[in-house]
Amino acid sequence: MKYPVLLPNIFNHPFTYESDLILKMGDYVIVPFGKSKITGVVWDEFEKNNTKNFKIKKIIKKLTISSLKKNIIKFLNWFSEYNIVPKGMALKLLLLSSNAVEKLPDEKYEKYLIKIKEHFLELSEEQIKSLKLMNNLNEKFRVHVLQGTTGSGKTIVYFEALKKIINKGFQGLILLPEIGLTGQFEQKFYEFFGFMPAVWHSGITKKKKEIIWSGVNEGKIKVIIGARSSLFLPFKKLGIIIVDEEHDQSYKQDEGITYNARDMAISRASFENIPINLITAVPSIETYENIKKGKYTVSKLKKRYQDASLPKYEIINLNNTKLEKQSWLSKEIIQKANYHLNKNDQVLFFLNRRGFSPHVLCNKCFDTYSCPNCSVNLVYHKRKDNLLCHYCGFKSSLNRNCSKNGKCDFVFSGPGVERISEEVKKNFPSKKIEIFSSDTMNKKDSSEKLKKIINNEIEILVGTQLISKGFHFPNLNCIIVVDIDLSTQGHDLRGAEKNLQLYHQLSGRAGRTGKPAIVYFQTYNTNTKMITEITNSNPDIFLDRELEIRKKNKLPPYERFISLILTGENEQRLEKDAFYFKNFIKDKIDAKVLGPVSAPIFRLKRKYRVRLLIRGSKSLKLQNSIAKNIEKFKFSAGIKLSVDVDPINFN
Repeated sequence: MKYPVLLPNIFNHPFTYESDLILKMGDYVIVPFGKSKITGVVWDEFEKNNTKNFKIKKIIKKLTISSLKKNIIKFLNWFSEYNIVPKGMALKLLLLSSNAVEKLPDEKYEKYLIKIKEHFLELSEEQIKSLKLMNNLNEKFRVHVLQGTTGSGKTIVYFEALKKIINKGFQGLILLPEIGLTGQFEQKFYEFFGFMPAVWHSGITKKKKEIIWSGVNEGKIKVIIGARSSLFLPFKKLGIIIVDEEHDQSYKQDEGITYNARDMAISRASFENIPINLITAVPSIETYENIKKGKYTVSKLKKRYQDASLPKYEIINLNNTKLEKQSWLSKEIIQKANYHLNKNDQVLFFLNRRGFSPHVLCNKCFDTYSCPNCSVNLVYHKRKDNLLCHYCGFKSSLNRNCSKNGKCDFVFSGPGVERISEEVKKNFPSKKIEIFSSDTMNKKDSSEKLKKIINNEIEILVGTQLISKGFHFPNLNCIIVVDIDLSTQGHDLRGAEKNLQLYHQLSGRAGRTGKPAIVYFQTYNTNTKMITEITNSNPDIFLDRELEIRKKNKLPPYERFISLILTGENEQRLEKDAFYFKNFIKDKIDAKVLGPVSAPIFRLKRKYRVRLLIRGSKSLKLQNSIAKNIEKFKFSAGIKLSVDVDPINFN
């Protein structure tokens, strides 16, 4: 008998195989492919329009694994169509290194077996109301947004909703934007449920992944806390999806297969016909528009836990004070920090820049230190004493021969967290200080550092935006934004929305246990309206205005953007191909084709980059017509095309 088998590769169709076995859709099989053996899945339909006569090969064996559900196959087909990705590559996201894991002995899953403990947490009236709304919307597909002030107890509400689903024998998935620091979240989960969840992200071992993959597929593991990739696990009986910090830009996968995990989670819930809850303090503009249209239901928590008040805001005008040479902290801000430290408050100096200095140049020849592979400056990291490219990972020492004479005499321009940390150490020599960034907190000792921060053993933090991502620091009552002007520069379509979400999240780290807290903004900008807007306790005012601007200018979420990035080592050939491709495609699709233009980061990992932007209506017809025409166009050797549907950044 003939069967269509999809393989985890760049093919957009299944291959036809024969077998004497009786197989059904979703069965995992081993098949010959070329000279190797490969894992595939019996798919829902045969390859279309295949007129070639070829010898049909035989399926080698069927694996002893519960079959992939029909709903997951439908989801992967839709995922492939929406994101303009070959079906085989969508399947690859579900498999483990292109393999499936056969059923393991039950004792392998013991660690994750459920023993829900009884506990009595007193919920506030607002929390009870939100939980009722979550639970009353039955167990079929719907999108509910739980919007709550930072520190209002959103997590406990969705834990209660999850508990109800687990007790009915279903599985649950909680997506988190930053998985490298799940320690606090796991602890919170264990305290509530009395058992450990399975954690899924790129950092866990292959052996652990095999146990979790198999346990989820067999229905033995009930709860997954995961990064983007956990969305593609083969759940046997998924009952609920929760997307925490749904607004977070980290849900966008930018490398390899590009997709937005939040949007794909909503689609997966739709195909599974189960509820999905989006959790946020400030919704993304897309989510907010869907609330306004009535597509999503919403409940709000306006009060913080135990009625703790939100922090107050104070602006430190840098025009009224002279900063000392190579200094970034005003005398006034040092006084404010001392005042809080004397009250035993923890203090955070916030600057959203990693490293020591973002620009290094020579005082004699004026050459900058830029990456040889990418058109970006190298960032100096003083702790490692090297220059680093944050895009390709290139490293270099500061030691360089000068074109004038001798060695380069380098100077640093602009601050990073390491540089601010040095200045903080000079001003507060007796205090314990810690840098909180992805360079320092994704290490093995990060959970120990977190414990020290929580216990107030570390008095001053110097951090990047990583610190804004849902951490609970009970003693943090003073936040100093070193330079808000840095984060308001640039030409990012989503710049205003990102700042609104960042500073709401950031201020939510302070004053969580009821003590009065203050956020100080250092700025040269005499127009304080922007700070007032992004710190308003009602973000809906800002979002309403942002939606008006987007509607007027036909920007997302009112139009679909699809970014096409062409890359190649030959600059002239790349530009020619980009123009030929634009002329080829522009009359064949019902949309505007803008460009081609050089990408803002024109060279990345030794390859030049040119962008085209397609603006059209929000319909799958657009993706289908683009996919069809890409297949027909022959690019020159060495030119690669990447497609990004609903791009978030335009680098």
